[in-house]
Parts: sequence; C-alpha cells; structure tokens
Amino acid sequence: MSKHTPDSGATATRRDRGQVAIEYLGFIPLMLLCGLLAIQAGLAAYAANQAGTGARAAARSGSMSLGGGCDERAAKDAMSGWTAKKARVRPGGSGDEVTCTVRVKVPDILPGVNIWGTAERSSTMPRT
Repeated sequence: MSKHTPDSGATATRRDRGQVAIEYLGFIPLMLLCGLLAIQAGLAAYAANQAGTGARAAARSGSMSLGGGCDERAAKDAMSGWTAKKARVRPGGSGDEVTCTVRVKVPDILPGVNIWGTAERSSTMPRT
C-alpha cells in the first residue's frame, strides 16, 4: 500500500495565501497617489476656467464703463467662491481696447506640494 502524501498544489496554495494581501498593500499607495493627482489636475483646470470667466467679465464691464479700466468687482462676482478669494486682477491694454488678466492660485491637495502654482487667463474687449 502507498502512503497518502499531501498534494504539492494544495501545499503551495496554503503558503501563498497571504501573498496577495501583501501585494495589494503595496499597490494601495500608488492608487492613492494617482487619485490625488487626478483631483489636483481637476482643480487646476477648474481654476483656469474660472480665471478665464473672470477676465472676460472684467474686460466686458471695463469696456462699457466711462473709466475704461478692468472691473475687479465684476471679475470676482463672475467667479465661484474660493477662486474669487484667490484671484488677482491686473489691468492692461491701451487705446481703444481693454485687456484684463486674472491670476488664480491653484490650491494644493497635499500641503507643501505645489505642482501647478497659478492659473492665468487674459481677455481683451473693444471700448464702446
């Protein structure tokens, strides 16, 4: 009679049981980093969009006013809350057009890691 010996495949399965958990734990930081970078890219795109909206509003309002300069109030009113608070409006242009530049600081997801810095957009409108 032959003795019963454990199947070599069953032994390997029992020993490898914790390996998947260890590999998964090593992969989690990479997944979190990719997720945070995606959120940071979305915030940068949103800040750039809001800067463009503010620049157009400031130039449009400034082109219709008697003073003819950039209307900072109109720029910030056209933007959403946190972008308006972080926005800086810079006038420009000469002659018969008004150019306004809006710069918005992109917030950092990870403190101290400033990847994108600021988003800046300009808009030019003719004086009416």
